[in-house]
Amino acid sequence: MVPFFRENSKNPKPPKLTMSQYEEKIRTYIQKHNIDAELLTFNQSTHSVAEAAAAVGADAEDFVKSICMIGPRAELIVAIVKGEHRASTSRVAKALGVDRPRIAKPVEMMEKSGYPAGGTPAFGYDAVFLMDPKVLEKEKVYSGGGSEQALILMSPEEMQRANRAMVARVRS
Repeated sequence: MVPFFRENSKNPKPPKLTMSQYEEKIRTYIQKHNIDAELLTFNQSTHSVAEAAAAVGADAEDFVKSICMIGPRAELIVAIVKGEHRASTSRVAKALGVDRPRIAKPVEMMEKSGYPAGGTPAFGYDAVFLMDPKVLEKEKVYSGGGSEQALILMSPEEMQRANRAMVARVRS
């Protein structure tokens, strides 16, 4: 089992893991927390929505993106929007009643979530999660699977259960 990175640990940097170790990390989390989700791995990049859609033969509207932001107290905020939408930092701020967050840098995403940019799952780490209501219109959605070559397929309701997301309009 791969240890989870904790931001407040004595080691300020997450361990360097291979792509398959990140996938194993989220697989373990799914099993441990009895999450109804399927982890899919590929021999090609699923970093962007377009690449992911090509890998599974689906449309952009079948995907969600986990847009990582840094809040006013340096907390990780994750806005989950459908693949064809963009997240609005001003709407996130309004939903949370905080100053406007900024988009996280890839190194911050890794440090705070324990996953690389382009594969960040929609659950499985400490963050404030917000889910756009449009996400809930789909029966199943694909999200990041822990690496740039993996996806998770699950219902939006199960995703919300897994991450305890607040539902709020966060799309632009």
